[in-house]
Amino acid sequence: MIRLEARSSTPTWFNLALPVAAVFVTLVLCSGLIVLAGASVFSSYAIMATAAFGDLYSATETLVRAAPMIFTGLAVAVAFRAKFWNIGAEGQLLAGAVASCMVGGIAMPGALGMSAMAIAGAIAGGVAALVPALLRVKLKVDDVVSSLLLNSVIFFALMALIEGPWKDSLSGYPISPPIQDSAIFPVFIAGTRLHLGVLAALLMAPLIWFVISRTVLGFSIRVTGENPEAARYSGINIDRVLVLTALLSGGLAGLAGVCQVGGVHYQVMAEISPGYGYSGIVIAMLARLNPLGVVPAAIFLGAVMTGADAMSRATGVPAFLSEVIQGTALLSMLAALLFMNYRLRFQGRAA
Repeated sequence: MIRLEARSSTPTWFNLALPVAAVFVTLVLCSGLIVLAGASVFSSYAIMATAAFGDLYSATETLVRAAPMIFTGLAVAVAFRAKFWNIGAEGQLLAGAVASCMVGGIAMPGALGMSAMAIAGAIAGGVAALVPALLRVKLKVDDVVSSLLLNSVIFFALMALIEGPWKDSLSGYPISPPIQDSAIFPVFIAGTRLHLGVLAALLMAPLIWFVISRTVLGFSIRVTGENPEAARYSGINIDRVLVLTALLSGGLAGLAGVCQVGGVHYQVMAEISPGYGYSGIVIAMLARLNPLGVVPAAIFLGAVMTGADAMSRATGVPAFLSEVIQGTALLSMLAALLFMNYRLRFQGRAA
């Protein structure tokens, strides 16, 4: 007989091993789909790894893919720490992209233009996240539902812009006007797309870790998420913490949109995000809501996305395997988290 037994403590090495185990289980489970497609599992994963890290250009492309997901992963990690269930990072990313594109179209000196884009994008994302937070605080509306539905509202608002006032009158394509050349993020390595937004994303992770771990706001966020009653008893204003958490979370997701506009597309279109906001949920869970863990988790998913197309061309395995890997990774990590607090016990059947 197998039963679950509560753990008295969890070893540190076990905490570190859980995400690695979840990724390993994900790859094993998804290998079945590769076999069904008639391809070699080891060859397919080797092609994926080579396409993601095989040379300088591939490695930088993986980082470019990972950058917006670092921002959305941090956004979700911060929100979930306070038990604010922000499922709206995708919409907040789009809001940040629209706002940054509007500001980036204004002629300004380079540093000023890029800074203004970042500020505008962060504010727009924060405002988008503030809506479900206020609905929860004031009206007790479920933040999962409200933040999720707001994604569609923002997406169709974006579509109304690019199909209407922003639509290119010459080509007829539903895209926004481009930002000013001075607002385009500088590229660090010639011949690649490794732009300033990637560096900003990598630096943001330790900064958010510091905020969560070493500041009064971070302490309030952690206590609110872990024990709301204790937080109230100690004098913490729960509603205020949730609102501040929403602003911080939405601002981070909005910066993901800025990253896409300033460093990759230079304008807004319907395909500006292939679901980076939703990927942030997977990343945050793989990282166990640790801001420092968000970076390797985002790079892993960035590698999967970068390598999936190459694998598809070489082996015939459908490129949407990358989406299956994301979903399976989330489920694997949720299952792995069960063993944080419980262990399996095997008992012989009583005579």
